[in-house]
Amino acid sequence: MEAVPRMPMIWLDLKEAGEFAFNAAVKKSAVSVPRDFEGCSTLRKYLGQLHFLQSRIPMGNGQDAAVPITWTEIFSGKAVTHEDIKYEQACVLYNLGALHSMLGAMDKRVSEECAAGAFTYLRDHFPHSYSVDMSHQILSLNINLMLGQAQECLLEKSMLDNRKSFLVARISAQVVDYYKEACRALENSETASLLGKIQKDWKKLVQMKIYYFAAVAHLHMGKQAEEQQKFGERVIYFQSALDKLNEAIKLAKGQPETVQEALRFTMDVIGGKYNSAKKDNDFIYHEAVPALDTLQSVKGAPLVKALPVNPTDPAVTGPDIFAKLVPMAAHEASSLYSEEKAKLLRDVMAKIEAKNEVLDQFMDSMQLDPETVDNLDMYNHIPPVLMEKCAALSVRPDTVRNLVQSMQVLSGVFTDVEASLKEIRDLLEEDEAQERKLQELLGRVPPAPGSPPGLAEVSKECSKYLELHEKASFTNTELHRAMNLHLGNLRLLGGPLEQVRAALPTPTLSEDDKQVLQNLKRILAKVQEMRDQRMSLEQQLREMIQKDDITTSLVTTDRSEMKKLFEEQLKKYDQLKVYLEQNLAAQENVLKALTDANVKYAAVRKALAEVEHKWNTTVQTLVASYEAYEDLMKKSQEGKDFYTDLEGKAAKLLERARAACQASEAHRQQLLERELKKQPPPR
Repeated sequence: MEAVPRMPMIWLDLKEAGEFAFNAAVKKSAVSVPRDFEGCSTLRKYLGQLHFLQSRIPMGNGQDAAVPITWTEIFSGKAVTHEDIKYEQACVLYNLGALHSMLGAMDKRVSEECAAGAFTYLRDHFPHSYSVDMSHQILSLNINLMLGQAQECLLEKSMLDNRKSFLVARISAQVVDYYKEACRALENSETASLLGKIQKDWKKLVQMKIYYFAAVAHLHMGKQAEEQQKFGERVIYFQSALDKLNEAIKLAKGQPETVQEALRFTMDVIGGKYNSAKKDNDFIYHEAVPALDTLQSVKGAPLVKALPVNPTDPAVTGPDIFAKLVPMAAHEASSLYSEEKAKLLRDVMAKIEAKNEVLDQFMDSMQLDPETVDNLDMYNHIPPVLMEKCAALSVRPDTVRNLVQSMQVLSGVFTDVEASLKEIRDLLEEDEAQERKLQELLGRVPPAPGSPPGLAEVSKECSKYLELHEKASFTNTELHRAMNLHLGNLRLLGGPLEQVRAALPTPTLSEDDKQVLQNLKRILAKVQEMRDQRMSLEQQLREMIQKDDITTSLVTTDRSEMKKLFEEQLKKYDQLKVYLEQNLAAQENVLKALTDANVKYAAVRKALAEVEHKWNTTVQTLVASYEAYEDLMKKSQEGKDFYTDLEGKAAKLLERARAACQASEAHRQQLLERELKKQPPPR
């Protein structure tokens, strides 16, 4: 339809409050609320605070603090009194639904679902014996009326939005279904007797709406048939819509002018559609017009629902003004809930610890350290300890030359000492040989009296020096060997860094080896990810349990509902438990994959271990050469000092040896001349 005519809606009167021994200011604001959404908010807050109050103070039926509470019954106008705070709540809840119905009947056409929600909560959670207007039959009637009117509002919007014809037809059919339920309740004799005079007015309006919205439904089914070019069906649907609208017009006698205008407008639309469709089919399409009962009936689409009411929702009630009043029973229930939480945590932790123990033992047996299983990166850099030595030598470029020069000086002094001692030894040996010749010539063994005494001392001292030199010679040889061993390494450390890097061993891996290594690293990363996720989930669970305090909810919950509340509250941990279960279940597959990867990694691991050993040995050798430099220089200097001193002593001893040998030779000449004089002249 080009425009959407509106039908009037049914709304409910608010109950009037009577006597209630409560704070006058609170009572006034709660029972004399403005007829707007602010009034709905006030009623919700008051309802919530009443709920908080009843959970702390025994004001229920037959309890110690119960006081008389009076409200007026809607239909009879009689005052009804009960000593039960739940009666106050029920009446406030009724007024909340009635106020929403009033707002929904206004021009904005909203709030019907809220009214249905309030009446549904009242029907399902409170006794039906308080008063006639809150009986089960009346509340069910109210719910169907509100849902029907809510669906009616949705229908208006759907037509204004030009939604598809079939959808509009289904929405309209559902309006009919809701109103039929309401009409059945209105036709019930018991309900009729409870409602009194108002029953006839409501019944007449609802019956008229049933036919009206059935006509709207068939109008849009005809429009759908037109879209599908089913011109015979279009005619029968439009005819049915016209018939139902005529029935609605008959039932609309006595209704206000707005209803009559809506019906006339709709008649113009449907009548025009029917005449046009019939004419087109008779003269153009000539399709057979099926019987209505041979076509599929329109099934309603319930797109509205009673909005749930939560009387203790803090977003609605505001702060609990009785929060500091916590009954002992609530504390006891809180302790029981804490034990339930502790049990949950124990169960989860037992599973986690069992899996962690298996994982730790498995990883220890594998001896796979994720940090070092792939140490290829270290071969791309000179280690810091070696860089430090290279840097130290770079500021002392003469290191190698100084060491070589020092050893050369030491060798020179060593040679000089060795030459001096050799000459002394040769002089002594020559003197000894001359002495033997003289003894053989003279024919006597003991030395001749008057021999120079200095040679014996020289010989003794020479033997001493030779012994020192022999010992020092071994040390000198070791020193030279050590120098030759470290000299090349020192030259390397003092040279370009590229040469140092090139001197360090590096592994050579095939593409297959690299793939094996990459796969192992990936699985080890999965293991670590599994560990981290497990720890995170455990921490989340502990923090969640620590912060989980439902004392406020326990205060407002009946003892018989505690177990159910515990079950509902513990459901908040279900998702976290599912994540943990998935994590724990994944461990078996991850470890199996790691075992397979480790088998393939064995050969690569051996090759990498050998190269790493060579690499470490080379680094240690180079570092040792650097650290040996100072020691070599020190020992070289000590050797020079020793041989310089020994050289001086050897030089002096050589002079003494020469002098003693000369004196010994002169003495032998004297002896020889003397012996020649004693011999007789030849014949």
